[in-house]
Amino acid sequence: MDKKRLIVALSTILPHELAADLVEDFMIVRQDFSTKTLGRSSPGKFAETVVQCFQYIARKSYDKKPDVDAYLNVTIENEQKLPDDLRICAGRITRAIYTLRNRRNIAHKGVVDPNSYDLAFLHHAVSWVLAEFLRQATGVKMEEAGALIAQIHAPIDEIVEDIDGVKLVHGDVTIEEEVLLRLRSEYPDYISLPAIKISLVGRHPKTLGNTLRKLVDRKNFWKSSRRLQAYSSRF
Repeated sequence: MDKKRLIVALSTILPHELAADLVEDFMIVRQDFSTKTLGRSSPGKFAETVVQCFQYIARKSYDKKPDVDAYLNVTIENEQKLPDDLRICAGRITRAIYTLRNRRNIAHKGVVDPNSYDLAFLHHAVSWVLAEFLRQATGVKMEEAGALIAQIHAPIDEIVEDIDGVKLVHGDVTIEEEVLLRLRSEYPDYISLPAIKISLVGRHPKTLGNTLRKLVDRKNFWKSSRRLQAYSSRF
């Protein structure tokens, strides 16, 4: 997934900051779906950014803190400058995304069912909405838009693969991202330090220890910081 190409393409119809937010919010949902990380996606943030995109396309301005529920249920129907594909189709799909975020436990840690199929729907829905914005990007060549849409809808391979009990993280990611993907793949279950070392066997032990310590310092990053502290103290 080429994030820079997506942002450049979307920036032909949106301000750069909105294009970047939209792609980043999409990538979070996609990553959570690929790692089967239940309850950690950000459908609410994606819906908020989509509303800001709708507002900008219709008015050439947008609210910093839009009333997402009111906009998707009432206001959007009167945004006559929005193309119908965005106003009606994308608007109602975004409303479904926001409804799941508010009414189902996909937004919270908890029981697995029905999180798994909620998360699958959310991934397909945000993919559809992002692809529709790309289709509306008139400043992008048809071939380029088609290639980017194909990337968005490409099947997701398993990022964390289990090979004979050893879980390996695939993809071109930083060591911090690799650690987080590995931890998230089994959260909230306990993962031993040896298991993390085996999974990240290609990383230098000192670099791995420093990374764990940095994550511990970010108090709001993980509620399970005590577990990370236990790991880092043993390096």
